[in-house]
Amino acid sequence: MSRAFQSVCFLASSAPEAQAAREELIRLYGQTPQEDADIVVALGGDGFMLQTLHNTMNSGKRVYGMNRGSIGFLMNDYRTECLAERIDAAVENAFHPLQMSTRNEDGSTSVALAINEVSLFRQSYQAAKLQVEIDGHVRLPELICDGLMVTTPAGSTAYNLSAHGPILPLEAPLLAITPVSAFRPRRWRGALLPNKVTIDITVLEAGKRPVNAVADNTEVKSVVGVRIAQTEDTTARILSDPDRSWSERILAEQFSD
Repeated sequence: MSRAFQSVCFLASSAPEAQAAREELIRLYGQTPQEDADIVVALGGDGFMLQTLHNTMNSGKRVYGMNRGSIGFLMNDYRTECLAERIDAAVENAFHPLQMSTRNEDGSTSVALAINEVSLFRQSYQAAKLQVEIDGHVRLPELICDGLMVTTPAGSTAYNLSAHGPILPLEAPLLAITPVSAFRPRRWRGALLPNKVTIDITVLEAGKRPVNAVADNTEVKSVVGVRIAQTEDTTARILSDPDRSWSERILAEQFSD
């Protein structure tokens, strides 16, 4: 057994399948408290993987996921055998998440991080009315839509793809900004932006057309303004099997049906 693998912590979602897998792996390989472990093995689905990555940011810990959920796009295949060798051979990717800073209708502010995307959604039957500013320059004076998202390459195959946004190669220094059901301008399908830009979104007519903002699984209600920028000082680290790396998975999505 490798030296690195001797300090591993197994975490699992609340799903019975994930809990059973955790018990089996602990029986086979032992368990190190999370604060002392170098490697965290996450057992569950993509949501649990994102949660684990958020909880281990800037800790220096690497996260190796195995699918005990449904889709498991972010996860490696679940197998109990040769786990030490798989972790030793795994490919590491480091991600700098997006930071979402909001100004809220009640005068408060909030900050949250997103590995996949930052999204704004209409809160009521009224469509959202948004102004989009890039690096201090207004690019869309008025966008009427159900929502708008800013997506990283890691998140481009998630909700962004469902909204007909582009798939971004993992190594691309880009962000995608994608509308959800754009009404005006009707033909605007979004844009690709350098990942160094700062995006400011102002909610127009916020009292009449309330909007919520979401960074991965953190939701802020009734925002009036949102600033989005990629962080430089925050890092999440993920391990994937060489024959199923994140880069390969994202590339393969562009040729799937």
